[in-house]
Amino acid sequence: MSRRWLRKTRVYAGTVDVRESCGMAVRGGVIVLVEPFGRGGGPDVIGRLLADPLGSILGAQVEVDNRPGMGATAAPAFVANAPADGRTLLLNISAHAYGATLVPGLPYDPITDFVPVAGVTSQAYVLVASPDSGLRSLADLARAGRARPGSLAFVSTGVGTGSHVCAAQLNHDLGIDAVHLPARPEDSITETIGRVVAGEAQYAVSPISIAAPHIAAAVLAPLGVTAARRSPLLPEVPTLAEAGADGFDFPIWYGLWAPARTPLSIVKEVAEAVSEWLSSPDVVSQLAEHGADGLRLTQADFAAFVASEVARAGRFA
Repeated sequence: MSRRWLRKTRVYAGTVDVRESCGMAVRGGVIVLVEPFGRGGGPDVIGRLLADPLGSILGAQVEVDNRPGMGATAAPAFVANAPADGRTLLLNISAHAYGATLVPGLPYDPITDFVPVAGVTSQAYVLVASPDSGLRSLADLARAGRARPGSLAFVSTGVGTGSHVCAAQLNHDLGIDAVHLPARPEDSITETIGRVVAGEAQYAVSPISIAAPHIAAAVLAPLGVTAARRSPLLPEVPTLAEAGADGFDFPIWYGLWAPARTPLSIVKEVAEAVSEWLSSPDVVSQLAEHGADGLRLTQADFAAFVASEVARAGRFA
């Protein structure tokens, strides 16, 4: 990773206005959670689980604002230019961090234009293969990829997305040289995984909710889930670590970001409210229904976590 990115990563963990003494607070009024994928997408689902309870904790009205478009950059661009008063927050996936090193020409800087506020959830992807590929296990994938470098192809939802970085990490760990087929601009996430079903690519890392119907119909073969423990949505599918990728742990995660220079008092107030929400047994149960775990971190720990994820993606820049 270049010195420029290393410098920016250090800034990322602390891009907060230090004017704590001003006594600013986010309580009352309306807080908007802006998400980039539209109704029914993962951030939208989690945002709607979060909105009312977070509003009760903060004594405010919390709304979800769906802003898909521009390759999922419309929402971050909007938040980057919003007032730094804690009223407009970005609810996004891990790709927001990975884009810092892997996606050139963004209309905002994922590091300097935002401050990490709170982790929200973490959940596994599933590694799937086309039945026609002959790949029935992670060992099959490793053998084929090593024996015929460049002969296998994997699809992702785009350069710098979690499905790209996760697959790249797995390829690296297994010693596989494969061709990356990122999503085309017009492709939905369902159409992207459909390229594996159709045999255009041999494998992919996919959100479980997208892959599960294809797995049930036996048109995709599950090779393993990407997190450290099995998913309740696919309890019979081993983790990749169990399947032979020692120590592999790469979930998709969601978090909240605020515009840069948001006062630290506000950032901490929202972070503590999210942590309180995640501590509820009812919330734990609700998230489990979606195959998710709460990502309970202090604001400082979440900022450090995001910086480490930026660095992880930098290995594949």
